[in-house]
Amino acid sequence: MSRLLVSVVGSANQDMVAQVAALPRPGQTVLGHDLLIAPGGKGLNQAVAAARASASTAFIGLVGTDNAGTHLREVLHEEGVDIRGLGKTAALTGRALVSVADGGGNHIVVVPGANWAVTPAYVDEHRQQIRSASTVLCQLEIPIEAVARALQIGRSGGTRTVLNAAPTAPLDRGLLELVDVLVVNEHEAAVLASTVMASTVTASRPAPGSKTTVDPREQGIRLGEALLATGCRAVIVTLGASGAVLVDDLGSFHQPGFEVVAVDTTGCGDAFTGALAARLGLGIDLRLAMRWAAAAAALAATARGAVPSLPLGADVDRLLGHHLSAEE
Repeated sequence: MSRLLVSVVGSANQDMVAQVAALPRPGQTVLGHDLLIAPGGKGLNQAVAAARASASTAFIGLVGTDNAGTHLREVLHEEGVDIRGLGKTAALTGRALVSVADGGGNHIVVVPGANWAVTPAYVDEHRQQIRSASTVLCQLEIPIEAVARALQIGRSGGTRTVLNAAPTAPLDRGLLELVDVLVVNEHEAAVLASTVMASTVTASRPAPGSKTTVDPREQGIRLGEALLATGCRAVIVTLGASGAVLVDDLGSFHQPGFEVVAVDTTGCGDAFTGALAARLGLGIDLRLAMRWAAAAAALAATARGAVPSLPLGADVDRLLGHHLSAEE
């Protein structure tokens, strides 16, 4: 393998995706009209997204000894991801139960399984693979203690640290101070900020009963500023079709979204984060990396499933080329 650009420390799941006309309400049963079983998990998705962005990528995590675990290892290997850090354990391979509405929205339930067996000691066994990478990328589908250890190893070795703080979980300032780039969506940003800077977030919200409409970009910037004050060096808040905003010591920046016909939004956030890590690993400026990542996320919305929808680098370059041509 060429020089390692991205080490992903995270989760690997088997996704079971049911297509439905509309998402069920609490207590309601709906009939699905299609079922897709595919590889997933935020860690695996982001590793594949980085590899498809032409970045040499390694994966560190755990799967079970069952057929699903064997399949996930094969998928990563076929994508060109280094799986020497992907071990096996007696626990069931992680599962994600996904309902996708025909209009593109989704509900997701994750059963961690083997992912919850990733310990700080296990991560430490693979510290050389983390330190040798340009970027280490983590999420929150493995124990937070293991995430903290991966970030500590990366920071101590001079590796850029990227944390996708999803799914939402309480994080302390000590962990956030280890993060060079924090990536969260609007909901995750609000929840995380409320746990560390409650007064800031409360002040930014409209009064109860108020009809004031807050621009998504403005709200994203406010949340980004609150999270930046926790000690991380840069915060990206993704805004779905509206793109993403960045807040760092240079100020704020808005990357618009790319207009596409959305089929399934599952995996769009992972496409963004994996592509971002890949571009950062290549030494690309953070703001330029966001543009490429936003295009990757848009393309991921045009196909079903998580891994199946992750675009190749050539497809992203093509979309960006078309967009630039349209602007001229």
